[in-house]
Amino acid sequence: MAKSALTAKEILAIGLMLFALFLGAGNMIFPPFLGQQAGDNVWLGTGGFLVTGVGLPLLGVIAIAKAGGSVEAIAGRVSPLFGLIFTAIMYLAIGPFFGIPRTGTVAYEISVSPFLSENLNNHPFSLFLFTVLFFALTAWLAMNPTKLVDRIGKFLTPALLIILAVLVSKNFFYPMGQIQPAQADYASAPIFKGFIEGYLTMDTIAALIFGIVVISAIKQKGATTEKEIAKVCIQAGIIAAAGLALVYVSLAFIGATSPEAIGMKANGGAILSGAATYLYGSAGKIILGLAILFACITTSVGLVSATAQYFSRLSSKLSYSALVIILSAFSMIVANAGLTKLIAVSLPVLVIIYPLAIVLLLLSFIDPLFKGYSAVYIGALVPTAMISLLDGLKTAGWNVQILTDQLQFIPFLSLGIGWLAPALIGALTGFILANTLGWKTTY
Repeated sequence: MAKSALTAKEILAIGLMLFALFLGAGNMIFPPFLGQQAGDNVWLGTGGFLVTGVGLPLLGVIAIAKAGGSVEAIAGRVSPLFGLIFTAIMYLAIGPFFGIPRTGTVAYEISVSPFLSENLNNHPFSLFLFTVLFFALTAWLAMNPTKLVDRIGKFLTPALLIILAVLVSKNFFYPMGQIQPAQADYASAPIFKGFIEGYLTMDTIAALIFGIVVISAIKQKGATTEKEIAKVCIQAGIIAAAGLALVYVSLAFIGATSPEAIGMKANGGAILSGAATYLYGSAGKIILGLAILFACITTSVGLVSATAQYFSRLSSKLSYSALVIILSAFSMIVANAGLTKLIAVSLPVLVIIYPLAIVLLLLSFIDPLFKGYSAVYIGALVPTAMISLLDGLKTAGWNVQILTDQLQFIPFLSLGIGWLAPALIGALTGFILANTLGWKTTY
């Protein structure tokens, strides 16, 4: 007989699993760089970062919980066809065409490459062998989604937390140096600059993607009613958000105290590497390598599982296990053969769809206020898509300066969130049209 409620221990395990799925290598690199650049404004900058880097993903988890675990259910409020196409593109872009292959290459570059001789580093077989092992482990861990909570939430996540604690704890008791003055935009507008940096993590898409994994895990633990599933999903989201916030604050502090010891660095990866070596000597490379390896493997497993679950529901001919193997093998090949080119194509796509995902997410929370009219969704998404397309073309290297110059009147355009005001105006226009012209279609 199914249990009527999950225990606190089970909810904690699911929350820790979600935390680990979120905490990829990219998430560990952003905060140290913020900390070093923000300097004596580090806490203001970090506060802004937490709003969008943690707050938006948490809203994504809540939205998915209310929608029954389906991104398509939210996107389908525009139209069923849009829901299908947009969701498929989102899974493919952040999954096998970008996120999953990158986990393998980042893990190799930080966790393995520093320990190899120059000859082995330059030999393509080294990366090939590592990615074969990495994605074989990914496939094994993802093969049975019913065991993801046990494998990740109860084992991999605690291991990751212990490694991170070792990395950051010494710096709290024995800071590397004095915090320096803030740099660039962090000197004049630290909260807003941090806000933008948190937005650029693109973790909101990850929240929408991982929702299917979390809700599947909750159901496997015995939850049956939609109300209970949503409640546990939100609780897990809060646990994950609290964990992310703690890690981000700790890593930002490492960055803020690092300039005297290791100098100013060009990126967060270099800061982490320098700080780990300064704090723990040669053992620091091992500590950092293990942290990145665990972060990458958990994110890889989550992305493979989520993508396989989604597409196995779309196709009766492809089973979940077959898709896990296909996705893992494809990601291994891409990581070795064409990641740079694929990123060049995939990153602009992510830049285009990310604002659309945020607009859909925010509208889903106020859906009852406009009675779910598709006109409101369409009104908001059309201008968002136009501005996002411009940003995507810029990311792809296209010369769109003429268009950009003509649109400088749009607020925040140069900051990458020029879609915000047009989306709001479009939503209001759609609401007016729905009520004056009778365009009250809902899906």
